[in-house]
Amino acid sequence: MYNTNITNFRKNLFVILEQTIKYNEPVNITTKDGNAVIISEEDYNGLMETLHLSSVPGMKEKIAEGLGTPINECVPEDEVKW
Repeated sequence: MYNTNITNFRKNLFVILEQTIKYNEPVNITTKDGNAVIISEEDYNGLMETLHLSSVPGMKEKIAEGLGTPINECVPEDEVKW
């Protein structure tokens, strides 16, 4: 995580945001009133998807079960019936 203060963030806003988007590295901005964290849209969407999947009853168990399945027992992607 990249740490900076609000003054430096203001001076380098464009460059810092570009780096956050390009490298998906969060930015922690410190101010006298508290801190804020900026993340890329890609990271935000990933967090929201994780929260959603975690809220579906039984989903965590299904994911854990799937992770334990040997690859040779998996159905090929082109044979999956959606």
